[in-house]
Amino acid sequence: MTPHDASRRLFLKTSLALAAPIPLSCGTLRARADDAKRPLMAYVGTFSSPLRDVLPTQVDLPPGNGRGIHLFEVNRTTGALTPAGIHELGTSPSCLVVNAEGTRLYSANETDRVGDEKEGTVTAFGIDPSDGRLSALNTVRSGGAGPTYVSIHPSGRFVLVANYFGGSVAVLPIQPDGRLGEATDVKKDTGKLGPTKAKNAPPGTFAFSGHDRTHAHMIQADPSGRFVLHVDLGLDQIFVWRFDDRKGVLTPNDPPSVSLPPGDGPRHFSFHPNGRWFYSIQEEGSTIVLFDYASATGRLSPRQSISTLPPGFAGSNFCSEILVSPDGRFVYAGNRLHDSIGIFSVGSNGELTYAGEEWTRGNYPRSFSFDPSGAFLYCCNQRADNIAVFRVKRDSGRLEFTGHYAAVGNPSAVVFLDLAARR
Repeated sequence: MTPHDASRRLFLKTSLALAAPIPLSCGTLRARADDAKRPLMAYVGTFSSPLRDVLPTQVDLPPGNGRGIHLFEVNRTTGALTPAGIHELGTSPSCLVVNAEGTRLYSANETDRVGDEKEGTVTAFGIDPSDGRLSALNTVRSGGAGPTYVSIHPSGRFVLVANYFGGSVAVLPIQPDGRLGEATDVKKDTGKLGPTKAKNAPPGTFAFSGHDRTHAHMIQADPSGRFVLHVDLGLDQIFVWRFDDRKGVLTPNDPPSVSLPPGDGPRHFSFHPNGRWFYSIQEEGSTIVLFDYASATGRLSPRQSISTLPPGFAGSNFCSEILVSPDGRFVYAGNRLHDSIGIFSVGSNGELTYAGEEWTRGNYPRSFSFDPSGAFLYCCNQRADNIAVFRVKRDSGRLEFTGHYAAVGNPSAVVFLDLAARR
């Protein structure tokens, strides 16, 4: 064999060795291309009428126009929503949360009676990785009547639930298969109720709703997971708990709570991305209060209070949602009856400045959410039976209506899952 033939054979062997992995690489590339085509899903929780054949739960609360959890595919370019199915559920799944892996969804079913007991439920769902459809895994009691909020602890091992009509919060363990276990802890709110007239309400208001009894309205862990915070609208307090993430038990912090002005009614809150600033929205006072948050101790220190409404407004208003933009530059506040989203710029020290407002293109905006890109905001107009889609102007924080609506009966909350990025 000549040196030329040896070199040629070596070249061929090397070429074949290098070429061998190509079919596998092409298959991987095709799989990745297919993954990229998988849809961005939106899940909408609603107030829905009882469906006895779906879940034998009695509902004493006013029935709604929704049919359960409504599924949509999201156009990533325009923000438009296309109906993709409905998971029929007649127990008003008014709040939803998806786990970090994108494999499970949990719903707070805002009922106030299960059998003969005054209690609501929480349902666990599996998510089909190909089309996002839901399959019920199990349903457990929520530890109180009218569960209105659910969140997942950063450990991924517990669902936290706030029971509005029960005035209680509960910790539900997540089993390895995604199902929920019975509560590891339930805390009942106690204390002195606030007055029916909010201290900071706008002039001429007739807005009073939640000071007849205790009303736990939201519960969420801080970014570290060491502390869990929840608000009680009727008591005008934010409670802070130390959290044992092994046992799923809440222990009062020191101090155990911080008070808001009498009658103002804290409803929801949102952490700034830096974890040091905490914004609370008051339903009846129509205010946002900025707190400094000490992550090492769980302590809240109030520093600023600002109206959610435009200067000079007089009349009735109920606040709803509050969100900090993903980049931390703006805060958005929901106004029901005024039917607007207030927009506030965040200063270098966390303090807010009123930057404008946007009409929600419907009435009674119960909540709103950003899509995963932060480019769009979706507003659930509860009494208009629609979700309105807005483009977020990154430079100014302003909202620009896209012209897109989605018809949904009594929408209450919307969450997203990008199936292309599912872990």
